[in-house]
This record gives sequence, structure tokens and C-alpha cells, in this order.
Amino acid sequence: MGARAAAALRRGFRGQLITPGDPEYDAARAVWNGAIDRRPALIARCTGTPDVLLAVEVAREYGLPPTVRGGGHSVAGLAVCDGGLLIDLSQMRSVQVDPARRIAHARPGATWAEFDRETQRHALATPGGLVSTTGIAGTTLGGGFGWLSRAYGLTCDNLLEAELVTADGRVVTASAAQHPELFRGIRGGGGNFGVVTSLSYRLHPVGPQVLCGELYFAADQAPQVIRAVRGHLRGAPDQLFAVCLLGTAPDEPNLPAELPGTRVVRVGLCHVGRPERARGAMAPLRALPGVLADTVQLRPYTVWQRTLDAGRGPGARNYWKAEYLSTLDDRATATLAEHFARITSPLSEIQLAFLGGAIARVGPDDTAYTHRSAPYLLSVNSRWEHPEEDTGHTAWTRGLWSAMRAFSSGGAYVNFLGQEGPGRVLEAYGPVKYRQLTALKDVWDPGNLFRVNQNIPPSS
Repeated sequence: MGARAAAALRRGFRGQLITPGDPEYDAARAVWNGAIDRRPALIARCTGTPDVLLAVEVAREYGLPPTVRGGGHSVAGLAVCDGGLLIDLSQMRSVQVDPARRIAHARPGATWAEFDRETQRHALATPGGLVSTTGIAGTTLGGGFGWLSRAYGLTCDNLLEAELVTADGRVVTASAAQHPELFRGIRGGGGNFGVVTSLSYRLHPVGPQVLCGELYFAADQAPQVIRAVRGHLRGAPDQLFAVCLLGTAPDEPNLPAELPGTRVVRVGLCHVGRPERARGAMAPLRALPGVLADTVQLRPYTVWQRTLDAGRGPGARNYWKAEYLSTLDDRATATLAEHFARITSPLSEIQLAFLGGAIARVGPDDTAYTHRSAPYLLSVNSRWEHPEEDTGHTAWTRGLWSAMRAFSSGGAYVNFLGQEGPGRVLEAYGPVKYRQLTALKDVWDPGNLFRVNQNIPPSS
């Protein structure tokens, strides 16, 4: 079947076709999560929308499950499946900026580093992920949060329109004016409704320098530090975003020599307003007792966006569990500290993002993203090198996640889901919105062609 599909694709396909046995096959099928090892029947590296359209038609005609790769950074590794047709968009990565209208037009293979490089030439940006090597398309379709989100909302809130290739072989534009229900669905509903081939974003004045950096504390200070950040963010301006990282201190030259390699609590801070206001907004946190290192300073936004890239490159084995939290009381912070003390890998970390602000002000029915009111997002990110260690690291991750479910607001963030089953996908959207998305699936993909994802199956 793969050979026949390849022959059909070669008639008119302008990109590169890669099949098992080709020298570049193993590199082309690899994704960010090194625990994923799947073998597609065919890889189609697309050069533009016509290539994507042809690939979708061939996948449908020959019964090959299509998967879509943009940045390939999903922890679930759903950019690839055994025996499928991998539609690789990684070569479609152009970014064009209209500074007068504050709009960026981008292709789905671009990463946030590439997107930010172009928009920051004009001191503009849109909310992206916390790691610059992630792809813009997957981030956007699942919601997307980062350093700018309390000020300007989620990534999907800043999407103005998108071009999609649909399951029945059409090229459509989804926006507030064209196919508005589809537009609502793709903003948080993932890749369930088609292959996105271009995206247009609203931009905001940012930088080119922002006040940002990290505060380092001893590991045993975790409960006190988390409570202090929680209390401060309740009254802080929306321009300030904070995330707590419980893990191993990185090997960076601006840290005291004794810190790298030790367990620490890191508080990442970024303020997108004027420097004098930013200093005032951060001052109470920087004055907390027990600060071991303070790296806060004015930096280019593009530099800050790469800060968390270290230690998150491709190839390592990863297993994540994530949960929106409704409370961070003393019992919750003690639970986090207890499990942090038993962390099983120096590459693993506990990430706690403080949400709110503009995220919570978007209407609950405006997008498919569901958990607007959740104040915190916990992500337990296990990372290690050797397959024989899988059991211990995944058990630690599940243990912490299970313990923190007592403090959950009852939801999952679709971009942080592994392959956790339909029940967790339902939790990502809630029953009401899930039914709405199912109805949308019935319209745009009734045969569930696009099913290798965090799937919302059609009602039939």
C-alpha cells in the first residue's frame, strides 16, 4: 500500500518523498520525544499547500492514516504513527510581518524562535510557548500559553485566520468572518478538523528588551516560595508572568559555582511593560528571604524566549502528566515538596505556571480552549536517557500527578497530554464543549481521517 501511495504522490508532488530504506528515513521519522519509535509507511515533506492537498488526497484514497508534523515537539509523539502517511510541514516555515497592521503571516513549520526573530525586528510579538524550539502550529491549535499570556491572552486568542486542507480535499480559510464555527474549533481543538497550512496572528508591542530573569531558592524552600509567588500574582499587573520550576539548576555561567547540578526552586519572571514599572512589580519577589541567585535584568525578548530551551532538546525519553489546579493551599504545596524530594532524574522537573489575567477575560464560548478560569497549570515532566529506567521515572510522575488531583479544577491541557485515552481528552474540553466539537467533527471530518491526534471522533 505504501509503494502504491508513493507512486500516486510522485505525480505532481513538489516536495521530497521518503520511504523505509531511504538513507534519511530514520532521521525524518524521529520526533522530539526519544521514547517514541514509530515507522510510517511514507513521509511527504511538503513545500506548500498544493503538496499538502495532494498528500491528504492520497492518504484518504489509499487508507493510510495521515499524521501531521510541524515542530514535532509533542510529548505524545503524534506527528508519526506506524504504517501511516507523515505529512511533514517542517520545510514550510516562512514568517512575514506587516508592522503597520501589526499582523504576522506564518507557515506551520516555523518555530517560535523563527517567528519571534521576525516580529522582534519591529518590536512586536504574540504569545508563544515557553520553549522557543516548539512549533507555532501545534501550540496554537491546542491553546498556547507563555510569557506574554497574562498580558495578551493565549496564542489561539491572537489567531486571526488560518488556511486548512480539509478531509474532503478542500482548501478553506477559517476566521471570524469565514467559517466562524470552524475557526472557533481550531482554536484549542487541535488538528481534528484539517491540516493547517498558514496562520495569521495579531501582534502586540513587546520589547525589543524586557525585564526578565530567574530567582533561585534552595529546594527545601519550595512551599514558602510557591505560596509567596501565588500571593504576589493575585495583585500583580497582567504584564507580569511567573512560572515556578522545581528541578536541577542548569550549568550557566552567571550562577554561583555551587548551584549547577543541585536541586533548586527557580522562579521565572517576565514583565512586558516599561522597565521602571517592571522593577516595581518584581521587587517583592526579588526581596524574598533565601534568594541564592537573581538573574533578573533587561534582555532582548528573543534571548529570554530561549532561556528554558537548555535541557529540553530532542532525543531524551519523556513522560509528562499535567493538570489544571484550582487551589495551592498549604497541603498542595507540601505535596509538591514531598514528591520533589523524591524526584528520580536530574533531567526531570515540576513546572507550575500562574495563569489568569487576559487568559481569563476571553469568553468561555469564544474558542475551543476550555479552562479559562483555572489559576494554575501543573506539569510534571519526567525526562531521562535509558529505556531500562522507564518504570521508575514514569511511576514517580504518575504518583505526583495522582496526589495533586485532589487540588485539580478538573481539567487537562491538550498540548501537554500524552497518549492518555479518550477520557483525558474529554477532560480537556468538558462535556458541553466536547459535544460541540463532536458536532463540528461531523461536519468537517465525518470519517475521522484525522484521528492520529488527541482525537475527537465523529458521532457516527
